[in-house]
Amino acid sequence: MTNFLYLCTLKKIMWILLAVISSISLGFFDVFKKLSLERNNVFAVLLVNVLLCTIMVSPLTVMSLMGKSECSLSMQGHMLIAIKSLVVSISWLLGFASMKHLPLSISGSINAVRPILVLVGAIALFGERPNNTQWAGIILGFVSLLWVGFIGRREKTEKGLGKWLLFGILSIVLWAASGLYDKWLIAGGYTPLAIEAWYPFYQTVIMIVIVAIEHYYKKSIDRFHWNKNIIVISVFIIIADLAYFYSLTYPESLVSVASMIRRGSALVAFFYGAIVLKEKNLRLKIIDQIILIAGMTLIIIGSL
Repeated sequence: MTNFLYLCTLKKIMWILLAVISSISLGFFDVFKKLSLERNNVFAVLLVNVLLCTIMVSPLTVMSLMGKSECSLSMQGHMLIAIKSLVVSISWLLGFASMKHLPLSISGSINAVRPILVLVGAIALFGERPNNTQWAGIILGFVSLLWVGFIGRREKTEKGLGKWLLFGILSIVLWAASGLYDKWLIAGGYTPLAIEAWYPFYQTVIMIVIVAIEHYYKKSIDRFHWNKNIIVISVFIIIADLAYFYSLTYPESLVSVASMIRRGSALVAFFYGAIVLKEKNLRLKIIDQIILIAGMTLIIIGSL
């Protein structure tokens, strides 16, 4: 009887555990992404990253081509996944460019606001209705974003961060749209394996076109330097995506809560930036992390 109750409880919270796995993976993805972008070409790094992801998930792609039920897609399904790839590619381009120029603790904090936008979208599109506790968390999330902007103004006098802050904000808006789109795809019957089998492939095609255009129109571009961290970020993003997709397959899962848990990854980026990179304005950034943790905690508690 005890084992049965344990299994029932584990099944009930499995989607939360998967979201936590995704969160931790995203935290390391952000850290190694920052390392891979140092003195490197943003477009080329992203192209190599998605190409490696495509190679890593190629067994799933082959299974899809063979008509395996878990991975198969109709022509309409391919079009929908291609749209997702386009949105994610633009978001990543803006996010990679932003992360290359912003302190890791700031870019991580900007990224952490993404689930707040997902929650707002979930209310409008999927009928998720937050209670008072969740609304308090939403408000704190936006306060966190405003605080990041304040920190950015303190630092841009030396680094000119205004444009990169804007890129980061645009990136999280598109990421939130992608997260809501994922929920819609899975609710429509598309499996996590089918999505993961094809969306890196379409990202690769999109990035090949973008890099070709960059080379054609720009006379002087940053040179690409191979960095082994690109392999690491490819592994972590695949783990993060699959864990997130599977968390959304559970009937009791809420995309708003899963996204909020997922963006706890900002804590990993913050500690790395503070301890290893020794970034400045840490007191201000600690305040932002406290606000972020408080908002995340309120949304999770309000959803239990």
